[in-house]
Amino acid sequence: MTAALALPAARLALNAAGSLIDGIAGALDPAKAKAKKQADEFETMFLEQMTDKLFATTENEGPLGENGTGGGVYRSMLTQEYARHLQKAGGIGLSDTIMRDLLQVQEQAGNAKPATGAAHVRS
Repeated sequence: MTAALALPAARLALNAAGSLIDGIAGALDPAKAKAKKQADEFETMFLEQMTDKLFATTENEGPLGENGTGGGVYRSMLTQEYARHLQKAGGIGLSDTIMRDLLQVQEQAGNAKPATGAAHVRS
């Protein structure tokens, strides 16, 4: 292997190892796994809406035969699958940001202590 190929190969191996370690750590923490799943689902929904807008045509007859109910249903299923595959391939980075924010909010909520000594109101 040449030196020009060795460095990218080493980086790829290190990134794969880092992803594996992150995946194992995430599997051990159920809150992190749940936040990741929710963030991935949100990104998929966002990508689905974006791809749906990309496939919206102003013509009467598109490449999927959209005139009629069947074409619209098929286009909807196609955009869902495109969105899922885009997200699984790495998405657009929205999922990671949402997961970090969700974990931060959960951490802040866990650190917040309920107010003590509050007066109880009776009706």
